[in-house]
Amino acid sequence: MATLLSVNVGIPKDVSWQGRTVHTGAWKSPVHGPRMVRRLNIDGDGQGDLAGHGGEIRAVLVYQLQSYQYWQKQLGRDDLTFGIFGENFTVDGMPDDDVCIGDRYRIGDAEFEVTQPRVTCYRVGMRLGEPAMASLLVAHRRPGFYLRVVGEGRVQAGDEITLTRKGPEELSVADTDALLYLPDRDPAKLRKALNIPALSPGWQQSFRELAAAQQPKQEPGWPGELTSAQQPREEPGWPGFKTMRVARTVPETPTVSSIYLDTTDNTPLPEARPGQYLSIRLAIGDAAPAVRSYSLSSAPTAGTYRISVKHEPHGKVSSYIHAALHPGDLVDIASPRGTFVLEEGTRPIVLISAGIGATPVLAMLHQLAATRDQRPVWWIHIAHDRAHHAFADETHALLAQLRNAHEYIYYTAETAPQLDEPHITQGRPTAQSLAAIGIPTDADAYLCGPPAFMDDLGGYLRDHGLRPERIHRERFSALPAINPGVSPTAAVRPHQPPHPPNTGPLITFARSGITTPWSPAHASLLDLAEACDIPTRWSCRTGVCHTCITHLVAGDITYSIQPLEPPEAGTILVCCSKPTTEVVLDL
Repeated sequence: MATLLSVNVGIPKDVSWQGRTVHTGAWKSPVHGPRMVRRLNIDGDGQGDLAGHGGEIRAVLVYQLQSYQYWQKQLGRDDLTFGIFGENFTVDGMPDDDVCIGDRYRIGDAEFEVTQPRVTCYRVGMRLGEPAMASLLVAHRRPGFYLRVVGEGRVQAGDEITLTRKGPEELSVADTDALLYLPDRDPAKLRKALNIPALSPGWQQSFRELAAAQQPKQEPGWPGELTSAQQPREEPGWPGFKTMRVARTVPETPTVSSIYLDTTDNTPLPEARPGQYLSIRLAIGDAAPAVRSYSLSSAPTAGTYRISVKHEPHGKVSSYIHAALHPGDLVDIASPRGTFVLEEGTRPIVLISAGIGATPVLAMLHQLAATRDQRPVWWIHIAHDRAHHAFADETHALLAQLRNAHEYIYYTAETAPQLDEPHITQGRPTAQSLAAIGIPTDADAYLCGPPAFMDDLGGYLRDHGLRPERIHRERFSALPAINPGVSPTAAVRPHQPPHPPNTGPLITFARSGITTPWSPAHASLLDLAEACDIPTRWSCRTGVCHTCITHLVAGDITYSIQPLEPPEAGTILVCCSKPTTEVVLDL
């Protein structure tokens, strides 16, 4: 019979790590005598990062004596004291290969239910001083597991652990962990996992996505607001950059011009999905080539792409495009990519944009018009005034081709002339005005514009009744950071790394506009990005969780820690990769 050997608790504290402060409850120590276990945790215990740890589903973490003994040999350590793996219960018995999701156990006066394996988290490696520990726990099939408190009560070291009910499907903790993080998944086990009510919602969602032949969109355990932590699978049209010719340039407004691109050899271009973008590389002066990304603004024909670029007063690349790029010029273009794309289906469509943010949703509108799509469409656009309203006539004509289209235009300039066109309003959209135009609550909405604009309009749509997962956003800038447990600091504009320039291959972070030579002083591309204060997204830092997955626009890399499961083609895990050539990353 299994036995509870130690009850370990710890209050979250700030820990210095790699020049940052991490708020964590990973430092736990044994306590003597009985302790009350409540719905959310044990008395005297806490979690520093409730997004990935703790809560009702992950109230108690369990690790086994046998795994301690295993790691003592594997790591050559004799200093592994109970609680060092961050667990609340150190137990004799209950191996990960035998304990199943949904099993129920009585310990002392309390009853528990197994809900999921341990979250892959860098902090266990931080606690042990073993940076690769998150990966090792998965690779060696010794993750440990979480318990939900079914019945509150007191527990103490020495309590016997009694199995009171077997979970349905009898899928072990080790098999569940491998099902998510390791390759060669067993479809039968995947079906079993989806039939276990006790499995935590985050893991259920990941397995539903795997069953639909998708990569999980977020590390299980993160809240819904952090969806799209990963960049989903897409196949590039061609590797790296290819040379294309500027066919023509067309002014759209005083500040926006469209650039039409075709091939140099008249070969057909791969068809982009509506909403995707191109990355363009330009040699401007004596500096390193600059890379920027611009959305395709029309449904591409077989031989032409169109991007539309707003001239930013202090923008080096946009200024060059507007002043110096002419028909016949050759430019380097990476293939269309991006996951902000129009989805097929039957639900109504809402396309909302501000200013130059119209470009990706305009491509979607072209697609809807070209296919005479029968779905109801709401087109909502905000511009300064009529003179700065790019694509006004184009979008109006496209909407006229649709059977059930609704057009709403807002001009924000106080001096905007009064127009007698009923679809044009002076001002900005509000929650009340959006509710009044009849947007169905089952619609798919696509938003593009400044971050504050998307936050506001996304909030209005959620309040109106749209489900969060059906509100899609395109961000031209860096994606919001995911740095679990790291204490927030004042935002810093991305910059060159602090050390003197090196002679390694050039690394370009396309979203952030930073190009800098690689230095062997950096442990990974993620480490270099952090040195440049580029917003990054990660969790395990050892190639397991895929939270750091990033599109590789050009170049080649190698892995310092081999991922347990390779990422899909065209992407890399920046947390454990180093460049072997010049590299361009969509970061």
